Amino acid sequence: MTARPREEDFTRGSPHRVSDVMTREVVAVGREAPFKDIVVRMEQWQVSALPVLEGDGRVIGVVSEADLLPKEEFRDSEPDRSTQMRRMSDLAKAGAASAEELMSAPAVTVHSDTTLAEAARIMALRHVKRLPVVNAVGVLEGVVSRGDLLKVFLRPDDDLADEIRREVVDRLFPAPVEPVHIMVTDGFATLTGRVPDAARIPLAVRMVRGVEGVVGVDCRLTAADG
Repeated sequence: MTARPREEDFTRGSPHRVSDVMTREVVAVGREAPFKDIVVRMEQWQVSALPVLEGDGRVIGVVSEADLLPKEEFRDSEPDRSTQMRRMSDLAKAGAASAEELMSAPAVTVHSDTTLAEAARIMALRHVKRLPVVNAVGVLEGVVSRGDLLKVFLRPDDDLADEIRREVVDRLFPAPVEPVHIMVTDGFATLTGRVPDAARIPLAVRMVRGVEGVVGVDCRLTAADG
């Protein structure tokens, strides 16, 4: 008797990684970079944050627009004691003059083999828009932004349909009662057809949702005995 395949036997091929979408040409600053130079570089490169490097390119922190704004916010005001207690870090940055004094450290980073889903979770949890990508010893390799993570939704519909066919349908339903039709329109996948095993239909839906770039799923598969 053939053993019934388990759900873990149907895991998809390798998901997209940070290395697939990250920006490799990155502007960064050293720890001694002056305040104005940081602002100039952000404006020139149209970025909201810069990695701060030392030595051979190891990331030691990140300086963002949020780190720079206190200098303007507190320029002509004398905060009361309550504000001073609540915003000691911001007040310190208001008087900062270099990247080392301004940066948030340690930097929140990822490795190039991090999945896009995990990178998205880190951004959400840490409330950051960009993540430096580092190697095993912390040397900068690139930067991944929120916009980079959304690039998977630019995948052509035909590519998505091909992956759904290859990684989901052909693996879960190798002998369908009738051909399973896959239509992807603007990232929305629709599956129709009759399959021999109703128990695998919910799994098929989960797997299709897991395909990078799929926006939604309309599963119209029915069981042969249904």
